[in-house]
Parts: sequence; structure tokens; C-alpha cells
Amino acid sequence: MRNLKLGFIGLGLIGGSIAKAIKQFHKNTTIIAYNRSEKSRTLALKDNVADIVTDKIDEIFSDCDYIFLCTPVEQNINYLTVLKDIISPKCIITDVGSVKQNIHFAIDKLGLSDNFIGGHPMAGSEKTGYENSSSRLLENAYYIITPTASVKQERIDELYALVKSLGSIPIILDYKEHDYAVAAISHVPHLIAACLVNLVKDNDSKDEIMKLLAAGGFKDITRIASSSPDMWQQICSTNKDNIVILLDKYIASLQDIKHSVDENSKNAVYDLFLKSREYRDSFSENNRGPIQKIYSLSCDIIDESGAIRNVANILADNNISIQNIGIVNNREDEGGVLKIQFHEQESMILAEKLLSDYGYVLYSN
Repeated sequence: MRNLKLGFIGLGLIGGSIAKAIKQFHKNTTIIAYNRSEKSRTLALKDNVADIVTDKIDEIFSDCDYIFLCTPVEQNINYLTVLKDIISPKCIITDVGSVKQNIHFAIDKLGLSDNFIGGHPMAGSEKTGYENSSSRLLENAYYIITPTASVKQERIDELYALVKSLGSIPIILDYKEHDYAVAAISHVPHLIAACLVNLVKDNDSKDEIMKLLAAGGFKDITRIASSSPDMWQQICSTNKDNIVILLDKYIASLQDIKHSVDENSKNAVYDLFLKSREYRDSFSENNRGPIQKIYSLSCDIIDESGAIRNVANILADNNISIQNIGIVNNREDEGGVLKIQFHEQESMILAEKLLSDYGYVLYSN
């Protein structure tokens, strides 16, 4: 791949991770980075991720081969008007937004269709900011590419190859198909999770028995309800048409199962779970999607002083980092009494083998 000059507008979690991965795999790439926060600019220079940093968007970006827009969706669109008068005809602008329709509309309106290829790396973390970015964040994550109809095929092929070289799995989609798909597998589930949490909150007893018992399965399926309110307000605003269509379908399916439960239709309930189980079990466990995967396992331990410390010490002595560890009080959907959460799959696999060798009984989550 030729040596590229890349511009980055925004050095947060995603922008920083893409920049770090590019520098890791393509050391001769030149990166110019704009970020409002001086701290992120300083760290990017110190890490040798950015070659040049700036606090303004001007002619310094004029000879970039690609410019990555890595700020929130609505801000990305605002930056387009500034870049329009700066970029060269050879430059391709790409973004990392989780909704594509608005930016594609803006690109068309600004006459930038020859210079734009949309992008959506389907990776993330509960942490934010450049300081939490990682060159491995994109590894095995789907990276959706949504080119315009008029951009040159050779530039699509080049961006595709660049994304693939970072360890991601590039997929080319029409932006409309992308927005409908992510509404179904990410946007609507986040709304549902938030509603489930509020259902419990609004119907709990004064002594909060529901909250006390809300561990295990309920806590897992509603984990994404803890996402950023600001971010999800913006996502629901920019992809509202697709979300409303799919919410209508979901509400209709809830009405159907409500009727089946009310009528004590055991076959309908059985078929619901059979169908969902078969489809869910067909999902790949190797690739990352838009909802961050949790790498965890449970193990049985004896209820005695130092039991948790012993497990933690075994892992620490073997340089296995733990993200979280705790006792499971509601074991309806859990195999073990101690749940251990890891930052990455490799650590979980190593821990599973290590603890098994020490005689612990383990359960995959």
C-alpha cells in the first residue's frame, strides 16, 4: 500500500484507535490530527501516533489523501462545510458515524459526492477518550463502508484494503441498508433495554425487591441501558424513521405473545423460544458487532475467607488482567457463584484454562 497522508478530525476513542492501528501497521503513514482538547493532542504526539497536531482546521489538511471525521454525527456534518474549501480533488473524506443517512444527504448537498466514502467501525467501549483508545479495538470488528455512487472504485478498493489491514472485517453496504440494519441490531435493542430497566424501576416495591433480585440474566440483557443519554438522543434523532418502523414491528410481536400468554397458548410460547434459540445459536462468536461483547466466565468457589482473593491472585500471578469480579447472588441464569469479567477474549481463554488446571469448576457466560 502506498504511503498515505491522513487527516483526523477528532481523537476520541474511535479516532484514536483508528490512528493507533494505522501507525502500528503502516509506520510510514503521515497523520495530521485536529482535536479541541489539548490533552489528546499532546498524548497523540507523545505516542508517536500523530506527526502533526493542530487546534484549527485549515490548509494544513489540504494535501491529505484521506480525512477521517471522528466526532459526533452532527458535528461531523458541520466540519464538512469547512473542509469543502480546503481539500484537494484527490482527497477522500470518510467518517465513523453509526448513522449514515444525514451525512450522505449533506455530502450530496455540498457537491462532495466524488470525495466521500462513509464508514462505521462497529467497535466501542464503555470508556471514552483518546486515553482509552487502543490499536486492537478494531480487531475482528465489522467495519461498514458506504461509498457514494460517484466516488472512484479505486479509492473504494484502497480504503477497503486499509481497513482490512488493521484487522477489521470490511463490508460494503448502501447507506440506507446500513441504517436499517443497525436500527434492528443496535438502536432498537438499546431502547428496549432502557425500557426494561425503567419497567422494573417504575413497578418495584418500596423496599426495592426487584432491584435486589435484578442480577444474572436481567442485568446482562439490560447492560446497554447504561449507555450515554447524549449519544442515544442523537442516534434516535438521526435514524428515527428506521427505528420507528422496527419498533412498530416489535410492538406487534409483543402484542402477539401477550395474547398467547393470556390465552395460555403453550405451543406459541414454546415456538417463540425455540425459534429464537435456534437463530441466536447460529450467531458467530468471533466477530464484534455494534454492542460491545462481554468476556466473562463464572466459577464455583467455597464460601470461605480468602476464596475470591485466591482466584484473583492466581490470575494476577499469570499476568491476566481482570476488568471486574464479583459474587452472583441470583444464579437462575448463571452457572457459578463468582463472575469474572475480562477486557478481551484472549485473557478469558487463558484464565479458563488456568483455573481449570487448579481444579475450579467453570461455566461459560
